[in-house]
Amino acid sequence: MSLALAKIFITAVVISFCSWLSGKRPEIAGFIVALPIATLIVLAFSYVEWENPATTIRFAKSILVGIPFSLLFFIPFLLAEKFNISFWECYGLGLLLLIVGFFVHRAAITFV
Repeated sequence: MSLALAKIFITAVVISFCSWLSGKRPEIAGFIVALPIATLIVLAFSYVEWENPATTIRFAKSILVGIPFSLLFFIPFLLAEKFNISFWECYGLGLLLLIVGFFVHRAAITFV
């Protein structure tokens, strides 16, 4: 199996499992998704593919700096009941906040 197919297979299994589990045990699925599973997988894939420790370390630092900004997506969901915001409104506002977070991340990563 080629590396690309292995990456697709592993990623699909992890995402599919968490999606399935979310219907049965949403609390456990949420915890698993919150773990840095994707980061663990992608850092290993990146290193195996490029064999460049400096690039992989810079990649990991970018992820670390990006995590707080990625959490901006969830702010509308926290406020949904208080402000009577629908799911799709929360989703759209979350995406807008992610765009803002991306630009702040881009500026912040220059300091790391």
